Amino acid sequence: MKFSIRAATKADCKEISRLVMELAVHDKMSAQVKITCDELERDGFCQSPLFECIVAEVPEENKSKEGFTTVGYALYFYIYSTWKGRSMYLEDLYVMPEFRGFGIGKGLLSTVAKVAKEKQCARLQLSVLDWNTPSRDFYAAKGAQDLTVKEGWHLIRFDGQSLDNLANETQKN
Repeated sequence: MKFSIRAATKADCKEISRLVMELAVHDKMSAQVKITCDELERDGFCQSPLFECIVAEVPEENKSKEGFTTVGYALYFYIYSTWKGRSMYLEDLYVMPEFRGFGIGKGLLSTVAKVAKEKQCARLQLSVLDWNTPSRDFYAAKGAQDLTVKEGWHLIRFDGQSLDNLANETQKN
């Protein structure tokens, strides 16, 4: 199947928002999605964007059952490693189920890797749910290392009340 990958524009935010929700449903976490299309526009397409995104499109003759031609995306941003320097974090890589198996996911991932190399990043990092064996296998087949297994790293998060509590501790010092 023919497809193309290109940098997302502000005009793509409605489609990106739709794909974000599809990914959240796939990950069985749709209730956690709070981001709006307006926030994506504000945060990704401003003077100092907080993320970059690429989209995968198919020709009109191959559109989805629902009529979509934007069938996948990858959203990433830059981080910094005190051990390795410039790095990139891949927040999302998603391809609609009916378009999987045609190389679109590989195309998105390799495009993100190319951008990382062009930006002189030493690492491309991402997280995958433990039950998502197809994605874990996909990344492993491309040479990714599972750091939880290899080095014992765990992903840690502060959000909601725990983030509020932590931030409020600065006022007590």
